Amino acid sequence: MQAFAARTRRAPLGARAGRTITSVHYAALRSAFTGQANAILVASEHTAENLGSRTLSDPREHRRVCQAVRVDDRLVVANIHASPHAARRHVDRALEWLDGLLREGEPLVLAGDFNASLELPGFSAPHGGIDDVLVRGAEASRFEVWPEERRRQNGIVLSDHAPVELTVR
Repeated sequence: MQAFAARTRRAPLGARAGRTITSVHYAALRSAFTGQANAILVASEHTAENLGSRTLSDPREHRRVCQAVRVDDRLVVANIHASPHAARRHVDRALEWLDGLLREGEPLVLAGDFNASLELPGFSAPHGGIDDVLVRGAEASRFEVWPEERRRQNGIVLSDHAPVELTVR
């Protein structure tokens, strides 16, 4: 996989210390000591162009970003992590930035932690959770949520959010 990351918060005590402290009780401590980031993974058989990231939050808020990658020179995939109290504002800022990156008629996949179920004009319908994949300008397969056993590695659940997926055609 090709990984494209956008850091939103540094580990306050450093990465190694953060991992050690968090390992004591991952569910309770989560990202308090390890920092936070968004990531887009693209399978190696696809070409991918990093389009960068844009801060969505106001300066005094917890930093939230949207990042984007153009895949196979035919569609843009964007990842967002919006604040619960400002989800619509963050999504509107992301779309303003993304619409400036898109080529005419280019499909857009907007995915991530919306912290809300938002209906966006021109996009596929939301799936009712805070984590979603919304598609504009292309067809998509059925939306699926990974079961816990699929996201477990070495006995540890890798995220407090179940990954969600669909295929864009």
